[in-house]
Amino acid sequence: MHSDVPYTPFTLAEARRLGITDRRLRDAVRNGLVRRVLRGVYVAADATDTVELRVRAAALVVSPQSVVCDRTAAWLHDVNVFGYADTAVLPPVETCVLRGHAPSNRSGVDGRTRDLRSEDLAQILGVWVTTPLRTALDLGCALGRHRALGALDGFVRVHGITREQMERQLPRYFRRRGVVQLRGLVALADGRSESMRESWIRLDIHDAGLPVPELQYWIEIDGVPTYRLDLAYPKHRVAVEYDGEEFHRRTEEQKARDRTRRKWLREHGWTVIVVDKDGVSGPDPDAWLSELRAALRPRTRRLRWTRIPD
Repeated sequence: MHSDVPYTPFTLAEARRLGITDRRLRDAVRNGLVRRVLRGVYVAADATDTVELRVRAAALVVSPQSVVCDRTAAWLHDVNVFGYADTAVLPPVETCVLRGHAPSNRSGVDGRTRDLRSEDLAQILGVWVTTPLRTALDLGCALGRHRALGALDGFVRVHGITREQMERQLPRYFRRRGVVQLRGLVALADGRSESMRESWIRLDIHDAGLPVPELQYWIEIDGVPTYRLDLAYPKHRVAVEYDGEEFHRRTEEQKARDRTRRKWLREHGWTVIVVDKDGVSGPDPDAWLSELRAALRPRTRRLRWTRIPD
């Protein structure tokens, strides 16, 4: 079966033409020989994931008059905003057409209508897609606050979009659903956040009314940058770090390095607050926020009163 699987994206209909039955394809996906790239689009499991491969996959299910937008556009721009659950049941390809045209009703495609200008459009290998700037702002309106900030941070980091560029576009979103959220998040966008979860932690800190941490802060030992902290308050010697799915997938050697680093930090007066997956995506982040609030509280020394003789 493996030798029959194309290293370029293919649909179910194309698999049948190659003599691959539906059952064989399902078995290949289950056995890890084939992976689903988009809903209804497949590729050999060991094919290298590139932007070119993603675009060619989208071209198989997007009609010529449609524009790839929102989360699918972000994916093509190498900014992944899909949730963990989305990898199990792939969401539909998100597209739009200009007003006055009929949106796509193809299976596996979520078609909609949107007002776009020529400046909002770009072509990647023949597929129309909203530009990084337009995609970032659309997602800033459409997604929940935490994931929306992660999207904005991602586009700032990957594509160098500036806060000023986003602010200049905000008047176009007047009265659009989600624009109030977008305005608030644009002011917080920071490309130094290296993951969606770091963005979420930063937003929780902001919403709790706590000071803004420094991102990707390096600690020097003997003048050499040695330890980098995700979020840090150097004056208070407080570090906030996230341990999520990525942490549990690390090798034992990587985990050992993390333990050594945190041990060194604590021995040198740092408070290390570790936030796990439940602390970020759970309903109540108060536990670690209370710990952070206490760590940032000014430390006062008790004064010893001395009675002055009469």
